[in-house]
Order: sequence, then structure tokens, then C-alpha cells
Amino acid sequence: MASSTLKPGVPITLQELEPSSEMFKQGASLRVTGMYVCSAVVVIQDGSARLKIDTQNLRDISFRSNSTFQFIGELLIQPNNDAILQARVGRNVDGLDLNLYQQSLIIRRQHEAKLLSSRRP
Repeated sequence: MASSTLKPGVPITLQELEPSSEMFKQGASLRVTGMYVCSAVVVIQDGSARLKIDTQNLRDISFRSNSTFQFIGELLIQPNNDAILQARVGRNVDGLDLNLYQQSLIIRRQHEAKLLSSRRP
């Protein structure tokens, strides 16, 4: 990270994280949620979208197949457009209704956009 100030992780879905996305930026601070599917390298999945997670900075987190996890960290983009999230926070969110969570993200973004537009002169 270039700055010593930590930015909040912007909540996004894995489907939204593709090279054409405005969030697909080197060092973007993101919050992602998905089901743990792989143990050699931590990989989470939401539908058909997958993301590799670098967990070297996490402590006291145990991974179980088919469990749902949420991570906050910075996005590292490789030269081949392969993305890895360098996690600084991770937690198990089993029991989270992912459909309801995605709906809440849409409502949150609508509210934030409304606030921004109301503050413009």
C-alpha cells in the first residue's frame, strides 16, 4: 500500500469484479463475500465468479469447505489481469443470506448516490 491510511473496504459482489469494472483497480480497498472452495490457494466463489485471496496477514481463521467468508483488503492485479485480494480482515459469515446481502448493496448504493446528488450545488 502506498499510503499509511487504511481505506474502508467498499462492499462489492464478485460478479462486479471484472477487468471492465471501475472497482478493478490496483490497490482498490474492497469487501468481498463468497463461499470457500479451494485450499491450496484460498479461493472464494459467488455464483460463477471466483476470486483468489491472499490470507498471509490473517490470524485465527479456519477455513471449511462450503463455508461463506467475507474479506476486506486491497486488490492486487497481475499483468495478465488475474486479481488477488490481499486480505487484512477475514471472517466466517455462514448463515448470511447472499441474495438479501446483494439486495442490501443495491439499496445502499442508491441511498449513497441520492446523498451525493443532494449535496451538489
